[in-house]
Amino acid sequence: MATIDRQARTLALAHALSAAERGLAVIPLSRTKLPALRSPHRDAPSTPAPASACHGECGLFGHGVYDASTDPARIRELFAAAPWATGYGIACGLPPHHLIGVDLDTKAGTDSSAALRELALRHLFTIPPTVVVVTPSGGRHLWLTGPPDLAVPNSAGRLAPGIDIRGAGGYLVGPGSRTDHGVYSTAPGTAHLAPAACPPALLRLLLPPPRAAHPGRAPDSGHGQGLIQFVLAAHEGQRNTRLFWAACRAYENGIGPALVAPLLAAALDTGLTEREARATIASAARLTGHRP
Repeated sequence: MATIDRQARTLALAHALSAAERGLAVIPLSRTKLPALRSPHRDAPSTPAPASACHGECGLFGHGVYDASTDPARIRELFAAAPWATGYGIACGLPPHHLIGVDLDTKAGTDSSAALRELALRHLFTIPPTVVVVTPSGGRHLWLTGPPDLAVPNSAGRLAPGIDIRGAGGYLVGPGSRTDHGVYSTAPGTAHLAPAACPPALLRLLLPPPRAAHPGRAPDSGHGQGLIQFVLAAHEGQRNTRLFWAACRAYENGIGPALVAPLLAAALDTGLTEREARATIASAARLTGHRP
């Protein structure tokens, strides 16, 4: 068993370094699929600031996905600090790929692949050829990429039972990782592929609008005032997402060009820079089939 563990650790580091060469930021994982390094703040008092507020600024290892790196020297240091690691995680949402993981689970009574096909038929999109990782239980991870100016949130079962999404702040178990349940491997014929761009229709499903500040107020789609108010109500951390959603709705309703200036002004009012706001509106235009 000791020999097998040593081999698993050596292979995990080798696979992690290979992933980093492709621009994928990685962290070491234990056999439980959890980050191998525990938080350095686990025994710290919660005051004056909670330990969870630190995302690695302290300089220590143990911050989960925030430790992820593409630097070979740092990756070796991470694995040296966790000699029990037998796998690696790939951070999602980071440049240059801005990875989005579609996790198709195989829980009892759940056909997540059929659910994804039904979603694709209903919303008129197809999943392009892309990297597919097969899990020990027979599930699949589809690797897609997203726009650099949008943060796709993590979700579990929101799209359909058995379909989980790994986005910003999440990670995927990398192929070659060994866990308590077996080894993750790349599906035949997909290892040489680059992660494909997320279809626009699917991307819109992955970016649900945050709850409106006034849920009883119906948007005035005729003049777009509701969409503008929706953007104005954004708080820090949801400004880009709200602007993108509102711009998509505007273009879908045929009022996109007329709302560019009002949406831009609303976005600037929330604290976005003009460059960020224009890029987000342009992304919405492209993803809805319009010229920015």
